[in-house]
Amino acid sequence: MPLDIDWIRQSRPESQIHYFASVASTMNVALRLAAAGAPHGTIVLADEQTAGIGRLGRTWQSIADAGLYSSTLLRLAIAPAHIPVVTLVLGLATADAIQKTAGLACDLRWPNDVLIHERKVAGILAQLNDGCVIAGIGINVNQSGFPEGLRTPATSLLIESKGRAQSREALAIQLMESLTIFCGIFESEGPESILRAFTAASSYARGRRIVLEESGREGVTAGLDEQGFLMVRFDNGSVERVAAGGVRPAR
Repeated sequence: MPLDIDWIRQSRPESQIHYFASVASTMNVALRLAAAGAPHGTIVLADEQTAGIGRLGRTWQSIADAGLYSSTLLRLAIAPAHIPVVTLVLGLATADAIQKTAGLACDLRWPNDVLIHERKVAGILAQLNDGCVIAGIGINVNQSGFPEGLRTPATSLLIESKGRAQSREALAIQLMESLTIFCGIFESEGPESILRAFTAASSYARGRRIVLEESGREGVTAGLDEQGFLMVRFDNGSVERVAAGGVRPAR
């Protein structure tokens, strides 16, 4: 079933909501809206993406009427050095929305994966465009299965709730509310509050043995630095900041 966009708009009358039955990518639409001066909180929703964008230019699978595919404009009063922390804000908001609508607890894997039982249920892409953050969030909602061979095994809210179909509308409404809450915390209390919240919500932030995607090096996570980058302690005793790429659990 397509999104009941009227319900979403009635629930969030203060938000500019752009809806598409099918679109190449909500990120591309949001970038054009940002360039045209669209306000903070503007959101683009689609029932299907034909060329969804994931991190590092990868494809995000966007099956029609099964997931929540969104991009939100965030015009935040922050220093450029704190942009990486915005990705953590998005992860916290996404996990919060899933918890409140589906009753499922999530884990956060730095920098932008939302997991349930070590399977990816949502992905995040934050892109800065002329002072506006475009927050791309894709959540697997009612998919019943996924292809083999994915970099990270995937799951959906339907699968994790033992076959109970989930309301994409309720999730979209709560996601907008959760983004408002965590962006507000970020702006009022500073990045330190987000770093603390992410560390508490993530089993990957500290004390987890991981592999760096780009180099294949193994180490143990040692927390986040003040800019939101992951610190890793390697077996030779050195501690280094991971500023790009991602991590995977060591086997």
